[in-house]
Amino acid sequence: MVLALSFTDEWLDPQLAPILVAVIILAVIGTTALFVIGLVAYSQRRSARYVLITAVLGILVVRSVIGLGTVLGLTPMTVHHLMEHGFDFLIAVLLLYVVYRSGSSSRRVSRGFDD
Repeated sequence: MVLALSFTDEWLDPQLAPILVAVIILAVIGTTALFVIGLVAYSQRRSARYVLITAVLGILVVRSVIGLGTVLGLTPMTVHHLMEHGFDFLIAVLLLYVVYRSGSSSRRVSRGFDD
């Protein structure tokens, strides 16, 4: 038995499309605002922790833009899934690294980690 899959099937209900586009546009605006705040914080602190957090916020912006591109038909669904799930993993790794590297204040001072 051969299973035929059609990649041209509609994955988005036309009635929900405006809501999805609005939510994704809000996500792009929100993540961009957070990214800008992260850049300001990094410019004041100039530490590895802040640059990593700012990078995570930048990845979230790109993630939201890819989502918008998918809804608008500019990004193929396969690319969407590869990029977004890859970014999910990268975000998790970077955040866990920042948390691991932060440790307690006594460990940070004894090892010479920056703030």
